[in-house]
Amino acid sequence: QVQLVEAGGGLVQPGGSLRLSCAASGSIFSINTMGWYRQAPGKQRELVAIIATGDSVNYKDSVKGRFTISRDNAENTVYLQMNTLEPEDTAVYYCTAQMRSTSWSAWRTYWGKGTQVTVSS
Repeated sequence: QVQLVEAGGGLVQPGGSLRLSCAASGSIFSINTMGWYRQAPGKQRELVAIIATGDSVNYKDSVKGRFTISRDNAENTVYLQMNTLEPEDTAVYYCTAQMRSTSWSAWRTYWGKGTQVTVSS
């Protein structure tokens, strides 16, 4: 049973910072791409940041320069450092990872249950 568990969400004032983490556990042979999506009320889920195994990264334009994605391959963990947060960043943040449980398994995309980030004064 493979699962992703997020942590680090909460309430923060505009201009503040939060660090999200997401740990993968279970029967994992290897992990490919890891990333973060978010979904605000009444809106579609959108990509925030993604990081490949070679550490190449991509960001949503509105978070470039404010958010940083990183990963610890030894711990099967991905992080999202969020600085200079804005009310528009308020959403449920979901972790995602492409993983396989054996060398012959197909790659599957897994999702965490999400963590709430609220930016408000």
